[in-house]
Amino acid sequence: MLQNNPELKSKIDQLWNKFWSGGISNPLTAIEQITYLLFMKRLDELDQKRQADAEWTGESYISKFEGSWIPPEYRNQQEPEKFAIDKRTLRWSEFKRMQAEEMLQHVQGKVFPFLKDLNSAESNFTHHMKNAVFIIPKPALLVEAVKTIDEIFEVMERDSRENGQAFQDIQGDVYEMLLSEIATAGKNGQFRTPRHIIKLMADLVQPQLGHKIADPACGSGGFLLGAYQYIVTQLAIKAGTKDLVPDEDGFVRTSVAAALTEKAQAILASSLWGYDIDSTMVRLGLMNLMMHGIDEPHIDYKDTLSKSYTEESEYDIVMANPPFTGSIDKGDINENLQLGTTKTELLFVENIYRLLKKGGTACVIVPQGVLFGSGGAFKTLRQMLVERCDLKAVITLPSGVFKPYAGVSTAILLFTKVWGPKDKVTQPATEHVWFYEMAADGYSLDDKRSKQEGYGDLQDIIAKYHARDAATDTDRTAKCFMVPRSEIADEKNNYDLSLSRYKQDVFEEVHYDPPGVILDRLIQAEVGNVGEAELAKVQSGIVRELLELKGMVG
Repeated sequence: MLQNNPELKSKIDQLWNKFWSGGISNPLTAIEQITYLLFMKRLDELDQKRQADAEWTGESYISKFEGSWIPPEYRNQQEPEKFAIDKRTLRWSEFKRMQAEEMLQHVQGKVFPFLKDLNSAESNFTHHMKNAVFIIPKPALLVEAVKTIDEIFEVMERDSRENGQAFQDIQGDVYEMLLSEIATAGKNGQFRTPRHIIKLMADLVQPQLGHKIADPACGSGGFLLGAYQYIVTQLAIKAGTKDLVPDEDGFVRTSVAAALTEKAQAILASSLWGYDIDSTMVRLGLMNLMMHGIDEPHIDYKDTLSKSYTEESEYDIVMANPPFTGSIDKGDINENLQLGTTKTELLFVENIYRLLKKGGTACVIVPQGVLFGSGGAFKTLRQMLVERCDLKAVITLPSGVFKPYAGVSTAILLFTKVWGPKDKVTQPATEHVWFYEMAADGYSLDDKRSKQEGYGDLQDIIAKYHARDAATDTDRTAKCFMVPRSEIADEKNNYDLSLSRYKQDVFEEVHYDPPGVILDRLIQAEVGNVGEAELAKVQSGIVRELLELKGMVG
């Protein structure tokens, strides 16, 4: 996490303050403008790397900055080639050397329009970038921002090498730090899931190449990148990559360059699907995935709870941290959702169940209230998870995991769809549910979220989940245990999924000294080692009262 690199945090702070003092005070606007610059920088770096890789391997690669580009507004004019721009001048490494006034005009008038048109007029990216605007107003601000971003990348690359994190979620990391600087972070229930929690969930689900993977509330695309990163790493390991070093959270990850054929890249790029109701977040998500080598990301502007979203039984894997707060307009709720509630935390889980193919698996973060809420919709949802799905795990998280954005207590639900919404359930799908109480995630649980020594419970959760056994995981006083469906579904528990309902507390017998001995110790602490004669001389104040108390208890 970037918070643990003071130099990097300082650079991010500098960048944020420059935008603030430069007149861009709206937090999300500043984040979006910074992301455009990060994208320009990353696009140049990625293109140069692909060129170098192609020369090394002998494969063909056409640079995005090769040839000329004609802005869309001139393409239908006579002799449009008169307006052609040499694409090489649109590289970050080229325009960053320009003088301030020239650079601002060049980026505003040529580089940014080129980015918006990057994937042709028909592409999803171009469609969502249509209304994007570049609003950095001052040449000096642009020059300072370009310089600071260059410095940020230098620090991040060094950090990657030293910490074994060759695959950095660059835009996501910077976005996370910017969010931590602003008071409006987490409004509408939107905040970025910490990268180590995403990695934990990916290791639990274990997505494979060829799986169709979705996040119906994707934000900046962190879960899609987490799945992508996990699959890439597994392919690298299968290809014989050795000496992979665990990162600071104990996860083994490597870069896209390690072992990804062109065919595998194409399969993987077509496997990741994300949706969000915030057009700015859609643009951020698209750029984030493109900065990691996915040329045509499938991220779109859609309210996945609304009537306009009709997908069902489409995905092998769903990973998500949907919004917890607020409600949706009852009249706009998809009629296929049957819970009879407007609470988004319930509707999203039901919708995720519907999105899964039979045999597909979801790993989703929910507020802990979903586990024990007494309302009819809460119970109906839990019954659906237990009977129509194989509810594999309920992992409770400490309340500080999402600080500084929110202090809500959350849990991870891991389930596989067995029966469809219209199927008659002849046998409940769940046999046992594995519960785990995470006490620590390797970071302090205050607003600073400082890295602690070790990995917390992260690696223990993964190891014990994959080794879970209903025959042996029976100790209800332990950190993790399994509970049979029959107990969860019985009249007493009524599908309650809260860990505390099933966990047994351990009471230890504690022996204390007799009161007279304790009082002697207190008196001695007050007056020191004195005899009876001296003691009479100091019988005043607290000593006198202690002696009186000792006389009363004997």
